[in-house]
Amino acid sequence: MAAILARAGATAAASGSLPKSTGRRRRNAVIVAAATGTGQAMPQEGALERPAWSGETPLSRLVGALIAFKPLYSLMKLASREVIIRTAEKWNIPWREMTKKVLESDVYEVFERIRDPKLVYPDYYLSPFHAYDEGNLSWLAAAEAEPATMSIAKRAIPEATSIEEASQIVRGSWLNTIEEHHQKYSGNCEINDILDIGCSVGVSTRYLAEKFPSAQAVGLDLSPYFLAVAAQKEEKLSRQNPIRWVHANGEATGLPSDSFDLVSLAYVCHECPARPKSKVLQELSPVLFTLMKSTEPFLDEYYMLDLEETMRQVGFANVCSILTDPRHRTVTATVPY
Repeated sequence: MAAILARAGATAAASGSLPKSTGRRRRNAVIVAAATGTGQAMPQEGALERPAWSGETPLSRLVGALIAFKPLYSLMKLASREVIIRTAEKWNIPWREMTKKVLESDVYEVFERIRDPKLVYPDYYLSPFHAYDEGNLSWLAAAEAEPATMSIAKRAIPEATSIEEASQIVRGSWLNTIEEHHQKYSGNCEINDILDIGCSVGVSTRYLAEKFPSAQAVGLDLSPYFLAVAAQKEEKLSRQNPIRWVHANGEATGLPSDSFDLVSLAYVCHECPARPKSKVLQELSPVLFTLMKSTEPFLDEYYMLDLEETMRQVGFANVCSILTDPRHRTVTATVPY
């Protein structure tokens, strides 16, 4: 994560990428990490430093031992997946229909256009993830990403009367947090270029493009499957500045320095790493946290990371963290001139 944050800071602030004739440097570019939203009621912070099931606690080691037993791990993976899909469909998210629509589309042609065959995947990205044996490098993961994202919003705002309302609350508050930080610390800097690192199937990228319609947005992801789904959907939309999709590693994007005014990492850090402020997450039942850890191979690393301090160490200023719904927080910062 530190490498991704450092590279994000470079693309947003370091000099050298703009045409010399402009004589302009980008100042105080905003960085958004662990970006989420807020419910209508004030979310509650938990009292724990981190959940009892993270790190080197006895409970964490017990869960880790259970997951390491392959037959049991396979059963937990199936159970976790079934719980996720059943819960989504209970909330009227047409999970299976949305998945089928993607898998039966022309997305495979888009994949061939967008994939960088020379890209080398880091070892951690080749691990099973989110109950998919191939992790994010699979069509099923890409086809199910959007209904899964809709479920995240509804789970965060259970009192919402519809999925649309929950999504608008979560994403709207996230965008408001970005805008408030920008106005406070970078008010004299126009947002003309946006980079969304770890964009998945482009949900967060599209929200950013709609919030800042005059800006050119770029969605970057390590999964060409996710990017193909994102690009196919974008091709059907009419937008003043169509989103550009880039197949690359967030740790080494290949993009020029000093080329973006706003860099976003939405859900890349996985909810609340380091001290999870969410009372809901701290008090998950043993069954739920065991199922969650069975599909998240790097969960302990997420929870042990002090994200805010890491951002300061790699050079960000004005680091702000706010719990913006019962499950998530938004961390914003600027790159000093």
